Amino acid sequence: MKERNLPSLDLKRNYARIKDEIKEAVNSVLESQYFIMGPEVKAFENEVASYLEVEHAIGCASGTDALVLALMALGIKEGDEVITTPYSFFATASCITRVGARPVFVDVDPQTYIMDMDQVMEKTSDKTRAVLPVHIFGQMAPLENCMKKLASKGIDVIEDAAQAFGSWRRVGNTIIRAGSWGKAGCYSFFPTKNLGAFGDGGMIVSPDDDLAQRLYRLRVHGEGKTYYHEEVGLNSRLDAIQAAVLRVKLRHLDVWTEERRLVADRYNTLFGEYGLLDLVKPPVELDGNYHIYHQYVCTAEKRNDLQAFLAGKGITTRIYYPLSLHQQHCFEYLGYRTGDFPVSEELASKTIALPIFPEITPEEQEWVISSMAEFYGKE
Repeated sequence: MKERNLPSLDLKRNYARIKDEIKEAVNSVLESQYFIMGPEVKAFENEVASYLEVEHAIGCASGTDALVLALMALGIKEGDEVITTPYSFFATASCITRVGARPVFVDVDPQTYIMDMDQVMEKTSDKTRAVLPVHIFGQMAPLENCMKKLASKGIDVIEDAAQAFGSWRRVGNTIIRAGSWGKAGCYSFFPTKNLGAFGDGGMIVSPDDDLAQRLYRLRVHGEGKTYYHEEVGLNSRLDAIQAAVLRVKLRHLDVWTEERRLVADRYNTLFGEYGLLDLVKPPVELDGNYHIYHQYVCTAEKRNDLQAFLAGKGITTRIYYPLSLHQQHCFEYLGYRTGDFPVSEELASKTIALPIFPEITPEEQEWVISSMAEFYGKE
């Protein structure tokens, strides 16, 4: 009997759906021999700007570079503070330190895992230059109540939308897309993202003309015209092959997102059917949000034992994130201690990400949940 396995993400299934389109797009770049920047990148930038309804979209080499470039372009430097979340991928905080600034953490909401916006204003000081909210796992932080207050203090908002390309939030009668709300929005096109390249890639968007022009310079060594450098920047260019791949995928993204949302709904239903809601808490979609479910992250009792049990059956799950950022060794100098951000710390010990991708089948999902029920003795 063939051994049964389910990965947390199956990129091969997705590739099979668009293989011919991808090959045609990549071959077009190969024929052009135009690999760095150029018309393919510009076309992708224009398409993203239209999709997100923003003025400027600037491609770069990675989501991490997108954050660094945005901080650099806003002039954030040594002695400045940037408020962010301790429950996120490492780059969220490390990019702040790379420009010499200091991360200042606030705890997160236990239901949505999003940075607690009510705590943000309490943490502002004369040194605060920016707030860096994370639209974590694919849904947006509710920024509407603090945007004007932050602007009145001269504090910029840089959105970490690395996991949220295509997510949006309704505020009144207005739809606001993830990354388009603040002074800059930053995205990752790492292959596992909902809109993923075939290697690294990133992007910054902004409504600000002057900021965009600086970003265009900073991604190419601070160069104005060839070999004339107005400032010291990075070598952070999005290459043409990645742009070609992403252009193909962008055409399909909305369909894939709806498929992911159906997968999430099916998980939610199955938890109830199997009587697991006293032991497992599904992710909460904040009212007004359109969640794209980059990850389906729930909290579960006996998380580590559950993960090992599922692995033994061939079901791969992931832990996002096993250690809160304020507890990371490299950030000890910030002076935080265990207990300072109890919600983030509890999530680090309880969250588990179940397999989710557009092509997962209902039968595979039932296998996941029935296996969880077996673990908990709820068969």
